[in-house]
Amino acid sequence: MVRRSGYFRKRLETRQKELRHMVTRNQQDGVSADDEATQDIADRAASSYNKEFLFSQSNNDRQLLQMVDGALARLREGSFGECVSCGKGNQRQTLGSCPWTRHCIECQEKAEQGPARNNS
Repeated sequence: MVRRSGYFRKRLETRQKELRHMVTRNQQDGVSADDEATQDIADRAASSYNKEFLFSQSNNDRQLLQMVDGALARLREGSFGECVSCGKGNQRQTLGSCPWTRHCIECQEKAEQGPARNNS
C-alpha cells in the first residue's frame, strides 16, 4: 500500500472528473458535427475528418478513464501501487508521473514486447 494514498486519491479523482468532462464534450461535439448542413464536398470531408478525430480522442479518453477508475478501485481495496501481474510495488517515480499505472516497469516492458518475446 502506498503511504500517500490521499495525495494519489485527489490526483486520480481530479483526472477522473476531467476525463468525464472531455468524453461528454467530445460526444456532444460529434453529434453537433452531424447537425451541420454541409453544402460541398470539401465541407463534408472536413466534417468527416472532425468527427473521426473526435471519435479517436473520445476513445482514448474513455480508455484512460477506465484506467483511472481501476486505480481508484485498487486504492479502495488497498492494492494501489502493486503490480497487477507480479504483485511487486510499482516504483515511486512511475506512480508520480502516472498514478493509474497497473504494472511495474519490468512487467510493462514484457507486455509491450508481446507474447512471443515473453516466453524466451
